[in-house]
Amino acid sequence: MNPDGPVLVIGAAGIDIKGRPREALRMGMSNAGVVRNSVGGVARNIAENLARLEVPTILLSAVGQDPSGDFLLEYTGAAGVDTSHVLRLPQTSTGGYAAIFDAAGQLVVAISEYDIVSQITPGYVQRCRALFAEAALVALDANLSPKTLESVFRWAKRYAVPVCADPTSPALATKLIPYLPDLMMVAPDASEAAVLCGAAEPPATSAAAIETAQCLVSMGVDIAVVTMAEQGLAYADGSSAGHIAALLPQVVDTTGSGDAVTAAVIFGLLHEMPIDEAVRLGVSAAALTLRTRHTVAPDLSLDRLYDELII
Repeated sequence: MNPDGPVLVIGAAGIDIKGRPREALRMGMSNAGVVRNSVGGVARNIAENLARLEVPTILLSAVGQDPSGDFLLEYTGAAGVDTSHVLRLPQTSTGGYAAIFDAAGQLVVAISEYDIVSQITPGYVQRCRALFAEAALVALDANLSPKTLESVFRWAKRYAVPVCADPTSPALATKLIPYLPDLMMVAPDASEAAVLCGAAEPPATSAAAIETAQCLVSMGVDIAVVTMAEQGLAYADGSSAGHIAALLPQVVDTTGSGDAVTAAVIFGLLHEMPIDEAVRLGVSAAALTLRTRHTVAPDLSLDRLYDELII
């Protein structure tokens, strides 16, 4: 591990297509509204958030040799992320995510096509092993295959690099369960946290979310952050636990808000902030993201995070 090195972010990168009606959504028919494209993918989102916070960041991912891949790499690189190690694959489409929101900006349904992530193989990770030796931290999403996850954790352990993870979805979260004792930090939403803890239902109150975060710590995670949308987030580590209320901005688009939390908390941990301050930055980053149609707030900065906390 190199404490002054970059964050190595591994996982999905793709294009988000998002539609929001101007009035109440009517199912089974066309709705007048707004349709926007933006760059996305959980790992890519985390990487861009970190880069906009001026953290040196390297992305390991895969995109097609297509216009979407060209645009994604150009945009992500312009944000400050090192994309030079991203795989470019011919005859393969760049990953995509299509989401429909209601008039209030809440997600109704989404379809994800990320078959290309299967090309992020253990062999690819091994070829990038020198990056692990120089990294300050590894961040990953659960889109990775079980064998690739095993490879990432093996190289991280060899070079004593801490690992943080975003479970991505309840269906994918199960892949992280064997690695909970190896995680410095995990940042699930309530449904993902329930899967990781083996609970029958997601936590519905702040007190229940704190208990869930403490459950994850008891399973070996150093720091657990459980996000609960408009109810804020709960956190726990080996010595403290608590709840931070959401800032509740006017919601334009919820996509990427959880990724912003993950990145901001990682930023705080890299700068050795107390956990309660790091998670407050996460709440601030989520609020900024919720107010933009972009998946990552293009005006994100440390000053903006602290300004948001003062408002």
